[in-house]
Parts: sequence; structure tokens; C-alpha cells
Amino acid sequence: MATASVAFKSREDHRKQLELEEARKAGLAPAEVDEDGKEINPHIPQYMSSAPWYLNAERPSLKHQRKWKSDPNYTKSWYDRGAKIHQADKYRKGACENCGALTHDAKSCMERPRKIGAKWTNMHIAPDEKIETFELDYDGKRDRWNGYDPATYARVIERYEARDEARRNFLKEQQLKKLEEKNNKQNEDAEISDEDEDEDDLKVDEAKVDESKQMDFAKVEKRVRTTGGGSTGTVRNLRIREDTAKYLLNLDVNSAYYDPKTRSMREDPLPDADPNEKFYVGDNQNRVSGQALDFKQLNVHAWEAFDKGQDIHLQAAPSQAELLYKNYKVIKEKLKSHTKDAIMEKYGNAADEEKLPRELLLGQSERQVEYDRTGRIVKGLEMALPKSKYEEDVFINNHTSVWGSWWKDHQWGYKCCKQTIRNSYCTGAAGIEAAEAAADLMKSNIARKATSEDTPAPAEEKRLATWGSEVPDDLVLDQKKLNEALKKEDERRKEERDERKRKYNVRWNDEVTAEDMEAYRMKKVHHDDPMKDFLN
Repeated sequence: MATASVAFKSREDHRKQLELEEARKAGLAPAEVDEDGKEINPHIPQYMSSAPWYLNAERPSLKHQRKWKSDPNYTKSWYDRGAKIHQADKYRKGACENCGALTHDAKSCMERPRKIGAKWTNMHIAPDEKIETFELDYDGKRDRWNGYDPATYARVIERYEARDEARRNFLKEQQLKKLEEKNNKQNEDAEISDEDEDEDDLKVDEAKVDESKQMDFAKVEKRVRTTGGGSTGTVRNLRIREDTAKYLLNLDVNSAYYDPKTRSMREDPLPDADPNEKFYVGDNQNRVSGQALDFKQLNVHAWEAFDKGQDIHLQAAPSQAELLYKNYKVIKEKLKSHTKDAIMEKYGNAADEEKLPRELLLGQSERQVEYDRTGRIVKGLEMALPKSKYEEDVFINNHTSVWGSWWKDHQWGYKCCKQTIRNSYCTGAAGIEAAEAAADLMKSNIARKATSEDTPAPAEEKRLATWGSEVPDDLVLDQKKLNEALKKEDERRKEERDERKRKYNVRWNDEVTAEDMEAYRMKKVHHDDPMKDFLN
């Protein structure tokens, strides 16, 4: 495969070369060896193993695929940002006219433009910058981390640690302050003070966990060896190999869904089978039963405690989290029993064998209530009508009825004066009469307007021509209008003869007067007229 560029080969030599390559790929012949004595993989493609012609390779080699150029100019050093090398006292020739530095000109100056530059004031001369030149290769120019100091990241860590420490101290102070206020209130009751002090001590102990213990808990690690190569990992969803796989319990496509990536089947694949004969009822059954439910409650408690300011983490310190959860459950049960005892002491226990006093059993009331044989109330406890949130029976602005007592044309109003404005003043019967008169006047005006719109306006009479080839006997023409019509007819005929003046957009006029008709008839050419050739 990795042969050198040689002269032309005959057909027989080429066939032998192909057979040798096939034998090397099959492992029947030894692999080629390069100039360093290393074997060359026979499965490398020819376009990668064959050297270019301009290298003049005499032996098989892969040297042309390796990095053979050295990088003598590459350096990992970087610019010393902000470094100054010289501070001048007065302006020097050739320096920046704005700030006075000798390492740049006024066009590339990065300082604020001065009203009068350092060249003329000779004051506040800026120091000369340190200029460095690096000859980097292609990768060095594009290395985004070139010149980065990892030690600077320690400042970021310190800032975040200080913020977390301040947050923990603040939350602890707030919690202690609340506990002190609660103790001051509970000290007034001497009977309950002892139990409350124990509860407060436990809560204070939760807040003051030693950080050294947390580090001890954090050292606990669990590793499971999965392969013979030494790698470690976690193993989950294991099953006995003799048992039937969960996805083979029910081959119906509409049964419980099996996720092959996580090897989980949440639903029961055989819901109708006998529960005593099933060994697998779905992953959801395992998640809500046994220690899985306890672990879920422990996880939720750790989250809530961390949100409230306690330094607790289930994965980092599981023993500490479990211990705090046990103490939390003990305190919760004590509070629950204390609340129950206080309620029973105040109101009594209905399930107790002791009889309640007659005063508490029947109670006392001055209201007399009568019941029938079925236990229904006959007299003494009438149904209370629900009251509105609005004020009732309150009359304003001289009204004698409330707003909403009258309705007309989709509007509410007052019944006393039939007004639809909420804050109007009551005018009584006079207002009603005035409103009716105004409505009648409006109706009459509307009717008058409708009748005037229906009657068409008298149009100007135009005497239009209605005859054809015969002229009516009673025709009376205006001589002046007839002369104008004759002139128009002559102009129209002239335009028709002149094709260059013919208009493309023809406008038709249907209102032809008697004079226009007479002018057309007079100018019309009759084919049976013997003098028609002499008209024009």
C-alpha cells in the first residue's frame, strides 16, 4: 500500500502488486515497513499512503502525513497589557500631539482629545507604552486562551464563596431572630414553655452544624466495577437473567410502553392477571412503595431545608441529611401531639367515655324553635334572605324609586321620572311629559325628513330627439342651437376623415337634442342623391 512513487509498471507487475496488497489485508503476508522500521497498516487508503511525486520518496513511508514542519517562532508569551516603559517631562519631537507619548501618533491616540494638546501646553505628558512583537504561527494567532493566567480565576471563586458565606450568615441571623421572638411570646404561658424550649434547641442545633462533619460525610463514595478494563460506573435496572424480560411479558403493541434507552416500563404490562402470580407490576409501583417513597420524601426535605438557609445537600452529605430528616420528623410529631392536646383540653374529646356537661351538650339560647316529628323546623328559625352588597332603599336626587326600577329600549332608569341617566335630578310627572313631547317631536321630524327624501327633485326638462328617418310635423327648432349643432357635426366628420386625430377612447352621449338630430340629418350623405359627389 504505502509504496513510493516509482516508474511505470507492466500489467504483470501491477497484478502481483494487487495480490500482495490483498494478502496483506487478509493477514497472509507481512505488512510493509517504513524507514523507521515501523509497520504500515495495510488498510490505509492509497490516496493517503502514496507520497506525492515532488517528495521523491524511494521507500514506503507515511512521513508525508505527519507534522514535519517545526515551529521555532511560536511562543506562549503574550502582550504585557498596560505596561509603561518611560515617563517624559516635556514634549519630544515626533511624539503624539494630543498626549505626548512617543509610541503612537495623534491619529491612533486612545486618550480623550484635549482642547489644547500636550505639544503646545507641554503639560501632563503621557508615559510611553511597552510595544512587543510576536511572530506566531497559524494556531498561535487564533488561540483564544493565549496569554490567559489561570490564577486569575481564584478571584472569581473567592467572590462567590464570600457571597455564599454572607448568605448563610444572614439566613442564620434571621432564623435565630425569629426563634427569639417566638420564645418571648411563649414564655408567657408557663405550662407550654418547657416543650417549646426543647423544640427551639433542636432547631438551633440544626442551624449550627459543624462544617468539619460535612467534610467527613462528603468523603463517602460508592464505586461499582462494570468492565474488566478498570473503568467504574453505576449499575441500575438489573434483573436476574433467568427471569423473563419485562418487554416480553405482553407483546401487544397497545400494552404498557417500554423505553429501551432507560429500560423502564412505568405501567403494568398485565393489569388483568392475578396479582399473586405476577413478579413485575410496573416501575411506578416500585416508585411509590417501600424505601423509594421514603427516599423521595428525604430528597424533598433536603431541597426545602436548603431553600430556607440550612447548609444541607443529599448527594454531598447523605448521612447528615438523613439525621436532620429524622430530627425533623420527631419535632413534627411533638408539635402535632401538642396541638392535639391543646385542642382537646379546650374543647374536650367527643370520643372519650366521659359525658360532656349538660351546658356544653345542649347549649343555651333565648330563641324558641319548634320541630315536627321528622326533625324539620316548623317555627322559630325563619330563612334569612341574602342581602346585596349594594345599599337598598336609598333614594338620591329627589327620586322616589331606585335606579333600575324602569326599563325601556335596552336601558335602565328611574320609574318615577323615566330618566336613563344615573345621577340625574328627579323632575317627576313634568319631566315625563317633557320627555314624551320631545320624543313625539323627534318622530315627526324623522317622518318629515323621510318623506322629503322619497319625493324626487324636479329635473330640468330636456327636449330630446325621438324620431328616426321621418321628421315630426310639430317640430320647432331653435335657430341658434341648430347652428351650433351644425358646427359640431362638421368638426366630428372632419375628425373621422383625419385618421391621425382619431381618438382611441370613444365617449358616447345618449342625450341627443332635436337640434343635434336635425344637424345630423342635414349633413347625412344619401346614396341615391345625384349631387352627393359635389358636396365636399
